[in-house]
Amino acid sequence: MLSRIQFAANISFHILFPAINIALCWFLVYFRLRHTAARGTPAAQSWEEAYYLWTKVFALSFALGVVTGITMSFQFGTNWPGYMERAGNIAGPLLGYEVLTAFFLEATFLGIMLFGRGRVSDRVHLVATLMVAIGTTLSAFWILSLNSWMQTPAGYQIIDGEFHAVDWLAIVFNPSFPYRLAHMLLASTLTSAFLIAGLSAWQLLRRTANHGTHLALRTGVLAAAIAIPLQILAGDMHGLNTLEHQPAKIAAMEGIWHTEKRAPLTLFGWPNEKERRTDYAIQVPGLASLILAHDIDAEIKGLNEFPDAHPPVAPVFWSFRVMVGTGMLMLVVSWWAAFTWWRRRRTVAPGESPYSRWQLRLLAAMTFSGWLATLAGWYVTEIGRQPFLVYGVLRTADLVADHAPAMVLSTLIAYLTLYALLLSAYVLVLMYMAKHPAMPTPETPQSPKAATPIGGPA
Repeated sequence: MLSRIQFAANISFHILFPAINIALCWFLVYFRLRHTAARGTPAAQSWEEAYYLWTKVFALSFALGVVTGITMSFQFGTNWPGYMERAGNIAGPLLGYEVLTAFFLEATFLGIMLFGRGRVSDRVHLVATLMVAIGTTLSAFWILSLNSWMQTPAGYQIIDGEFHAVDWLAIVFNPSFPYRLAHMLLASTLTSAFLIAGLSAWQLLRRTANHGTHLALRTGVLAAAIAIPLQILAGDMHGLNTLEHQPAKIAAMEGIWHTEKRAPLTLFGWPNEKERRTDYAIQVPGLASLILAHDIDAEIKGLNEFPDAHPPVAPVFWSFRVMVGTGMLMLVVSWWAAFTWWRRRRTVAPGESPYSRWQLRLLAAMTFSGWLATLAGWYVTEIGRQPFLVYGVLRTADLVADHAPAMVLSTLIAYLTLYALLLSAYVLVLMYMAKHPAMPTPETPQSPKAATPIGGPA
């Protein structure tokens, strides 16, 4: 259990930063495209200001994502050697593909993206930003392929207790992968959109905004308003796939103990594993069958069908409700903010915000809502896979390293202390960047006048 908690702590801290960067770089591509298209007009400077601030946020998040990703990968050897011994023939190549096709691409062009302003042409700078964005998406592709394979293993055979690949296409494009990839890409879009909108709103409240802040705020709000209904659709499709391949996870998510038709949807309650029931349940008859199977008369398997092979119920049950509740709040706030902008867009003077101060406070309060929803969703996914590491094949308890509990506990405390400090520092640096969003002046080394462009005029 301590090793599981330690891995959970590491992956929880790590996922915060890819959840931002996967989509944030595509926002940067958009900012750069708008800057290039508006070259020679006053709007070009505003888009450049938006790009400048959020490139720094991307660089900060990228650095923390790389460091925490390395730490997390080491734990396959330190805490879970049995996993790599048994499944390394599949996990190793997929992790290697992620490094070869994604990380190298990101790291190479990131230098041009961060330091090429004024040293390369706009076109080269735009291409570099695009390559970094493609790299982040490829990284998500390979990591989610491996994680999805652990959820719905396919394309393998077991020889002498070890997994061997039989069909790499079946391994990479396993049954849950398309749904989980779409769900994660949209989750990153929402995380980045609310971060952009929230931090921009905070800048307006603190009166440190520039013209680029208004454009970034509008972009974040509209992107969130478009992405959230798509995420609800992707989540529904993912749920249908999970019901087919991991019915025990669905039963834990909904607190369904007994197999029944017209299963009720439990809005709230307290799962009681000892008595095999949900106490204080508030339920809607038949709605679980309708939502989960799109058939109000459908039979939903209960947890009693999986006596020794279902996950701990309470963490999955509550994490799912936190994820859904946060998603619904995102829907309301983003649509309301988008409607406010649409209604006032023609009456607001350039450089002014269409939002009142209390509206800006609400957007600022939602800055890290994407983190909350993403973490809750990952807890549903990962805890819901238990007691298996590779679903239905390898049990978690059989693969853990035989370390003394005191050793695991001491390193867990060290990790948690370090991560708390790093997270605090990250948020403080974000606030500092928001307070000082101004671009370098023409006299500074980063200015286009400070260096001879390589690819043409800046």
